[in-house]
Amino acid sequence: MQPNNLAKEIRKLLPGTDCTGHGGCGFASCDKCAEAIAKGGSVNLCPACTDEDIIAIAALTGGEALPAKHETAFIKCTGCAAGKSRLKVYASCEEAVKSGFLAGECTYGCVGSGSCVDACTFGALTIEHGNVHLDKSKCNGCGACADVCPQKLVHMVPDDASNFVPCSNQDEEDVALRLCGHSCIGCGDCAEACPEEAISIVDNCAVIDYEKCVGCVACTVSCRKKIIEDTYHDLTKLKSTVAFVRCRGGWHNHEVYAQAGATNCHEAVKMALDGHCNFGCAGFGDCVQACRFDAIEIVNGTAKVDPDKCVGCTACVHVCPQELPVIVPYKGAKLVPCASQDDPEVRKQLCWVGCIGCGDCAANCPDGLIHMENGRAVIEPERCEDCNICSYVCPNGVISAREMPEFTYVQVRAMAAQKGGAAK
Repeated sequence: MQPNNLAKEIRKLLPGTDCTGHGGCGFASCDKCAEAIAKGGSVNLCPACTDEDIIAIAALTGGEALPAKHETAFIKCTGCAAGKSRLKVYASCEEAVKSGFLAGECTYGCVGSGSCVDACTFGALTIEHGNVHLDKSKCNGCGACADVCPQKLVHMVPDDASNFVPCSNQDEEDVALRLCGHSCIGCGDCAEACPEEAISIVDNCAVIDYEKCVGCVACTVSCRKKIIEDTYHDLTKLKSTVAFVRCRGGWHNHEVYAQAGATNCHEAVKMALDGHCNFGCAGFGDCVQACRFDAIEIVNGTAKVDPDKCVGCTACVHVCPQELPVIVPYKGAKLVPCASQDDPEVRKQLCWVGCIGCGDCAANCPDGLIHMENGRAVIEPERCEDCNICSYVCPNGVISAREMPEFTYVQVRAMAAQKGGAAK
């Protein structure tokens, strides 16, 4: 068959929609790609071809039927810290990036102008609520979106990949924590836990080697920020810790702050107001806004965590100006919802559901896991055996208890999968 005729027949087997010269084949059009294959190029030169397409092309050219690449796009950013609301007005992402970032914005994130969406001629990408979303059923792995992203956020990964790190931030941990609740902080916990050594930390960000990854849940469970996406397992069950708010009497505080004109927790705690607890929850929900899992709500002016939804990501911990949320074991333990540092007698006048500092719980704990700090009880939840004695002797009924959840089978397997770890 003549090269020109062969190229025409090959072109019929390539995807019907041209990827506008941005695809992974490296050519300006599907016609050019077909011509290259006809002249001896690899039969799987087009990354969007299926195995059936490649077998048909190999039959035409007489070449070896190589396997299809079976890749799909993945966007390594799910946050809004790169100034999306400000930069989305630009005609292209390149223009937005060139305009520059402001102080406090992530210089590595998605700017939301949608160049990748425009480049995708298969309708696989859309922008929803400022974030780029991929319809995997429509993505054929052509790679056009990856080529146009000036931030290099779109990566081509294997179709069967199940774990993803949706972040490209390269800042140090303390900076990353301030910039974005969705950011990888480069702590290395995932790399240490991975039994296949498939994760490494590159420029302060976790990177998965998909040739080694076997899709276990070790990285998902061990991730300190719980940002690693897992398409196979339920993240709300794959956890060892959850958040707990050390206050349950913030309704009075919230009313006082609201009447004084505060609109958020950080504004509230800067106010020097009398007649209320200065260590309690302000109730404006800064933590609620930071939570990606809808695990916190304001109930009667006080933040309350739903342990079944919480994954222990620590986002609420970092935004609370009162440092009221703490991370505790998911397995269940006794906890004291009070962080007041006032004298116990003053505390009794300000809050009728706080710790009164009597010390009965500390005196009666058989394991010595309760101590008094600033006139209030503090329990070591990691070692608590949940014996209920402290709850029984507490005269004010302060000590919280919740039903101990059963670890699922996959949770036990996940903990056991961690390198050097064991199921508990």
